[in-house]
Amino acid sequence: MVRGPSPLEDLVTMIFDNFYAGKRVLVTGHTGFKGGWLSLWLWHLGAQVHGVGLKAPTEPSLHEIISPEVFATETECDLRDVDALQTAIGRNRPDIIFHLAAQALVRRSYREPLETFDINARGTAHLLEAVRRLECPTTVLVVTTDKCYENRGWDYGYRETDPLGGHDVYSMSKAAAELVTHSWRESFFRPNPKLGQVASARAGNVIGGGDYAEDRLVPDAVRALLSRQPISVRNPSAIRPWQHVLDCLSGYLLLGARLAQAGKDSPLAGAFNFGPGFQCRQSVQAVVQEILRHWPGQWNHAATADAPHEAALLNLAIDKAAAQLQWSPTWGFPQAIGKTALWYHQRHVVGNPAMRDYSLRQITDFVNDARSQAAAWAGDTP
Repeated sequence: MVRGPSPLEDLVTMIFDNFYAGKRVLVTGHTGFKGGWLSLWLWHLGAQVHGVGLKAPTEPSLHEIISPEVFATETECDLRDVDALQTAIGRNRPDIIFHLAAQALVRRSYREPLETFDINARGTAHLLEAVRRLECPTTVLVVTTDKCYENRGWDYGYRETDPLGGHDVYSMSKAAAELVTHSWRESFFRPNPKLGQVASARAGNVIGGGDYAEDRLVPDAVRALLSRQPISVRNPSAIRPWQHVLDCLSGYLLLGARLAQAGKDSPLAGAFNFGPGFQCRQSVQAVVQEILRHWPGQWNHAATADAPHEAALLNLAIDKAAAQLQWSPTWGFPQAIGKTALWYHQRHVVGNPAMRDYSLRQITDFVNDARSQAAAWAGDTP
């Protein structure tokens, strides 16, 4: 079902030059947190959204809120099965693919290193290979992470040209996914006129309503608050580039739209960082304290001697996205935390029965704020 905009939605569908209206868009990992928000936004933009991935990884989930209307089709498919992936892509023949399916948890990568590598690195190769075999002229955007860089503890942000690496298996697998993306693009996609463009996107520590994963700060904090327990914090002094999910998704959507309209030699066919502003580079302790401003409770320091390695400092430079896409983040640190805390409070404390509509209102608020800041992708202020 392709959704047409109502007058209330004209404000949102005009963004990204109305590129996504009527487009067939395939989202891998659509049952996850970021994939769910991306799918909802695409549907709101008038796209026909096709989801490919496994069942929702958590219960509750964002997927259960949005699935009744957002997806034209949903295909359960494991990235490690290249033939099934090729069949799913061939059936839908998308105009653009957003590849978000992944094993996304650092701690799980210590328990399941081979599975993490297979899903993140080989799974990305399978996706690109499936598109290549089909000679499908689709644009592909592969989403990885800021942790793909070799972390040297620098105060300044990592640039797209800095070395890739990874202390833990998760980070290594994402660095490998970036190398896979580069190799398939240069070997197969760029020289073949029948194939589309390929790029990759790297974001920071993404937060927002609807994330229920294990061993992540915000979901763990919400679970503690709901059970009236102190929030356990393993590494309060660690500094991360926190950003709301809608901020990085605005970058993905902008890059996808521009890339799909670019020529084969476009510099947009490469890697891009979509990180937050400098003020969002905050400690874990600052995040918890900001959450508690909106949702009263307590926290305690719960570090353990045998905890897996965690980088103390990690920042992204976003100069390339600013220069080539005129992209910049919209929500600052207090807004990102506040919108996130309010989403969970609405669902689990207020018991709002219309959380899909509440989520759409957050998207509209975000677009309005981007317009007020004259963001190039958001169009003119009405």
